[in-house]
Amino acid sequence: MRIAVLNKDRCKPNKCSPYGEKPCIKYCPRVRTGDETIVLSPDEKYVVITESLCSGEGICIKKCPFKAISIVNLPDPLENQISYRYGQDQFSLFRMAIPKKGKVLGLIGQNGIGKSTMLKILSNEIKLNLGKFGDNAPDWKQIIDHFKGSELHQYFIDLKENKLNIVYKPQNITVIPKYVTGNVVDLLSKGDEIEKLDQIIEKLNLIEILERDISVLSGGELQRVAIAAAFLKDGDVYLFDEPSSYLDVSERINTAKLIRTLPAENKIIIVVEHDLAILDYLSDYVSVLYGEPGVYGIISHPQGVRVGINIYLNGYIKDENVKFREEPILFHERPPQESLFGSGNVIFSYDDIQVSLGNFKLTTSGSEIHSGEIIGILGPNGIGKTTFINMIANSAITENHEDDNGNNGKLSVSVKHQYIKMEEDKLVSDLITQIKLAPHLSQSFKKRLINNLLLEDIRERNISELSGGELQRVAIAKCLTTEADIYLLDEPSAFLDVEMRLQVAQLLRKSIEELKKAGFVVEHDIITQDFIADSILVFDGIPGLEGKAMAPQSLRDGFNMFLKIMGITFRRDSMTKRPRVNKLGSNKDNYQKRINEFYYIPK
Repeated sequence: MRIAVLNKDRCKPNKCSPYGEKPCIKYCPRVRTGDETIVLSPDEKYVVITESLCSGEGICIKKCPFKAISIVNLPDPLENQISYRYGQDQFSLFRMAIPKKGKVLGLIGQNGIGKSTMLKILSNEIKLNLGKFGDNAPDWKQIIDHFKGSELHQYFIDLKENKLNIVYKPQNITVIPKYVTGNVVDLLSKGDEIEKLDQIIEKLNLIEILERDISVLSGGELQRVAIAAAFLKDGDVYLFDEPSSYLDVSERINTAKLIRTLPAENKIIIVVEHDLAILDYLSDYVSVLYGEPGVYGIISHPQGVRVGINIYLNGYIKDENVKFREEPILFHERPPQESLFGSGNVIFSYDDIQVSLGNFKLTTSGSEIHSGEIIGILGPNGIGKTTFINMIANSAITENHEDDNGNNGKLSVSVKHQYIKMEEDKLVSDLITQIKLAPHLSQSFKKRLINNLLLEDIRERNISELSGGELQRVAIAKCLTTEADIYLLDEPSAFLDVEMRLQVAQLLRKSIEELKKAGFVVEHDIITQDFIADSILVFDGIPGLEGKAMAPQSLRDGFNMFLKIMGITFRRDSMTKRPRVNKLGSNKDNYQKRINEFYYIPK
């Protein structure tokens, strides 16, 4: 079967040709023989492609100046497995994941591949259409008959008859204050349907923020409140879309443990999660989503957790004989043998610092950072990491610093903040133009940045229209293309999928090395931090009251110190070498704690 997809945001018929000729229409072989394979929409704002007339030669793809057209040939059996299509020439989702009572289903796949669409279908926010729309849209009887004989048959019967109480924790929790007002304890009390408020507050460590107003909460605090609100509902089905965003490692484990309690109550639980270690820890089985983001997504058959995640990393599904990634995602089992830690010219140094902010006290041990070096920052939320970043930025731009050549001067700083604020009335193309014109950047650097962050894919989009992941990519690009001596990035992996997290990690490393500058990166995803950092700066203390920043350490020492504080150990998968969280008290957990190797496995 063949599907044609048009990105309406990119399609600009009034701009694609100065002479009024539309290249996709002009050069289409079928149009030239008299067929109306590609025509302008009635309002002339975009083109319309008739798939049944398309010969699939792909000339329109090459001729479109805005890369708005995708033509994909798929195996014919998939034609009868389409679950949902947004409209003619729009995204298609094939198959459905199979939820089971008393089990946690994990979903893994790139952004824009259909994970949130599937959650919306299962929550009845959107109704299945089996690829048909308008007058041909199926009714509930046709939908239910379509799944007859499968495990989804009864689910859709119950969904149609409103027998399922569905609890949905959305992806973007930062918009919650726009729709909800009041303090935390009042809001949670009103929604407590199971009378377990005190238990949930304790398990998610919400005691300190109960009297705070929703409008002043940090991202991590908002996430925990959203998760608590979901758990206090008496649901039959629980859908969690990226529950670990903004949470530190300890909070991620606590949330995973809480989610693991739901199967005992015979609930249906589905979780979308990009942190592989957490997805592995909380899932009973997984479904891999693959395809082409924004064009089509295919849901794999259910897989065991370890096998499913390894399939995703390797990019090959054996039982379907499908390869969806050219190169597997690889992990290194030991710290890099050659580290920049402690080498290179000193760009910036800072002394021991003590600062008080209200009731909170922060103490830092002085250190220095070298050219080409990235210091990874690890620590719980509320421990002073963002305060430290702001102090470094302020010190760099206001005080004189002496370099290795004896020169004194102030340093310039570029910051990617945790909460991204950008001029919303600008197009992404404006940033791309700035990048291409930047005189201090090499052509190879500019090309790598634009390609790795997929900026061309969203070039005609307005900043205000971007999703969380798209906005993150734009903010990272803006930070790295600003000329500076020090680059400070606060949680650059938030809302990014697995591929993009590792791509961003590699991009940061190459960028700092090529620019011969220095960077600090706050990151809660342990696997991503391992890819990024040359050395680790660990924060310890009591969240909200006092924090202490150690001096930077080697990767092994830094990870050991941090994970010892968290009480967590990681083992390595025997095939992919990816880190996996050990169950507390297991033989591997006890052994690694005994030999003081919490992350890197000794040879």
